[in-house]
This record gives sequence, C-alpha cells and structure tokens, in this order.
Amino acid sequence: MSAAASSGHWKASDYAGAGAFVPALGAPVVELLAPKAGERILDVGCGDGALTVGICDAGADVLGIDPNAELLAVAEGRGLETYLVPAQSMQFESEFDAAFSNAALHWIGAHRDEVAKRIFAAIKAGGRFVGEMGGEGNIAGLLAAIEAEARARGYKVGKGASNWYPSVAEFSDTYARAGFTDIEAELFDRPTPLEEGVEGWIRTFRSGWLDTIGMPTEERTDFAVAVAQRWPHDFADYKRLRFAMRKPN
Repeated sequence: MSAAASSGHWKASDYAGAGAFVPALGAPVVELLAPKAGERILDVGCGDGALTVGICDAGADVLGIDPNAELLAVAEGRGLETYLVPAQSMQFESEFDAAFSNAALHWIGAHRDEVAKRIFAAIKAGGRFVGEMGGEGNIAGLLAAIEAEARARGYKVGKGASNWYPSVAEFSDTYARAGFTDIEAELFDRPTPLEEGVEGWIRTFRSGWLDTIGMPTEERTDFAVAVAQRWPHDFADYKRLRFAMRKPN
C-alpha cells in the first residue's frame, strides 16, 4: 500500500482534531450493526477507537485492528483490545459473530479483494458485516482543487489524490466474489463540516499523498491555503456508501 492510500502514517493529534467528525458521524453505522451483549466483533480499521467504544458499551467483546500504532495506543488507552495488522494481512478464521468498519475500506482499496476475503474468513457462518466508507464521487470537488493546485506548482499528480470510492455495483461485486450474500448498499450525499478547515483536512488526510508527490514539508501550509481558495467552502463534499451483508450459514 502506498503512502497515498494508507492511514498508517497519521498522527493521533491531527486525527483527533481534523478527523473528529469521523466517529461523530459514525453512530448510525453502529446502530445498523446492532451489537449484542456477548458477541465477539471485529472492528476493521478502528483508528483511535472513539467509535469502537460505542460497540463495547453495548456489551460486545470487540477487537480493533489497524495498521497505525500511534492511533492504536490511543485506543488501548480507552481500554480497548487492539491488534496492529493491516486488514489484508489478518489471519482470523471464523472467530467473530460480526465485523464492522467505518471510514476505513476506501484507504485499503488497493487490496480490496484480499481484504474482503480476510473479513469473510474472520466471521462465523451466519455472521454479518456492517459498515460505511467513501463511495463513488466522494469529495470530488475538494480533490479536484487539491490536484489542480499541485499541478499548478509543477507536481506530477499521477493517479491522483483519490482513494477507492466504488459505486454500489462495484462494491457489491467485490464482496459477492468473497462469498458474502444478502448484500445491501446505498450511496448518499453527506456534506461534512470541516472544523479545522481545508488546511486541517489536508494535513490529516492527504499528508501521505503529499509525501508521494514529493512536496517539501515547508511548502505544505502555503499549499493548503491555496487549495482552500480553490475550494472556498467550510465543508467537504462527502458521498458515503453504507452497507450490510452476511456470510452464508
């Protein structure tokens, strides 16, 4: 996984600030999961565990996995059980009653098929997988501003600053190939306020991509300010893909 597509380099302090909306807006996904007391649940890409705590509060036994050791340290400080591993490398076999993922699968899209297989393997027969991620058209306007400013400064954008933002059909096909059935998915608009502005969002969520294109650290503040002029809004044009599916009995 390239730095552009990975969340493994994020700083916990940045994520807690500019990324605070991620767990704050994830409550409906936890409701869709409907965790029950005594269930063993896998949280794929748990980050700092801010949303995972809500699953534990229902009485479930939760294991959170993530490739970012700094974020997991925060999660452990919240009393959560964690495991440092990329989703495509986990080796669980029918250990969980359910799996959950919020705002993580689009970061690991380069490994989408293997991740789907590994999640399928981790769940017991009859278990469910519920979550949400960026979908087709996610942050299209904001990304266009980022890439336009990078090109204007002479950087080679390459494949761009985007991640895997699939259509409902592409997402469903990916998880059907892994063996899941009863796949339900919907794509919806969710304009999301940026509490720390475009600058804070770029610092947190596109720092890896800026590493990839070779932008020096000392240029990035000015770059973010210029992007904010190209995208003069206090929100990001998020499109979310929410889903639920089952592993056959």
